[in-house]
Amino acid sequence: MDIISLALEEDIATGDVTAELFTPAERMARANVVARNACVLAGTATAVEIFRRVDETLEIEVLHRDGDSLERGDVALHVAGRAKSILTAERAVLNFLQRLSGVATLTRKYVDAVAGTGAQILDTRKTTPGFRRLEKAAVVAGGGRNHRMGLYDMVMVKDNHLLAGATPASMQPAIAAAKARGLRVEVEVDSIGQLREVFALDGVDVVLLDNMKPEQLREAVALRIETGKTGVSFEASGGITLETIRAIAETGVDFISVGALTHSVVAMDIALDFLE
Repeated sequence: MDIISLALEEDIATGDVTAELFTPAERMARANVVARNACVLAGTATAVEIFRRVDETLEIEVLHRDGDSLERGDVALHVAGRAKSILTAERAVLNFLQRLSGVATLTRKYVDAVAGTGAQILDTRKTTPGFRRLEKAAVVAGGGRNHRMGLYDMVMVKDNHLLAGATPASMQPAIAAAKARGLRVEVEVDSIGQLREVFALDGVDVVLLDNMKPEQLREAVALRIETGKTGVSFEASGGITLETIRAIAETGVDFISVGALTHSVVAMDIALDFLE
């Protein structure tokens, strides 16, 4: 069952009893989906699909696209048709739009915070179960970039892999095997000493500099130049906030990953208003 079907099943199940009992079947209506606060919009295609699955005769007009900045009172979508159908679809539509617009809005704040530095904002796998593709699309709508989608599309050797048995001696053949599959390889380090060890390996595309202070990040960037490893990208990660991200971006790292984009989101205030 896909995520939209699951959302409709948990909300409607055997039917919308209130709409069935209190809304005449023949009653037609028009409604606007309206931003109640300033936000970056995301989730419009999902909203349209929900309306259509509830009632394919509904007429939906998309007035703003994902990535558009909305002010309070802006209308994102207009829908017309059976009043009963609009009422039944309302909560599922708003749940998706509010959550995904929250992701896009927060992402835009981080993107704006590093403007002009050259650093790019990445998401993580710290997503709401079942919502990953939608939330990662919302990150893109906000101006960020997607990291790996899951465990299957990129190698990322973290500290727990090392604790679980990966060693410098075993990593080189494993990296070669990954490259033979066409996979990008990223390795996490938390010290300059570990970074030197990773620079001794062939085939590493990205180094994750975990929980490093700005002075350590600058030292890492200088070491990259000194060792001629300029083809290796740097990703900074670990407890980064809007207050600290500018200083991190100015160290010269290429990417900054922020789990908060998807795991600490405030839903935007988006409503559906019936028109007279």
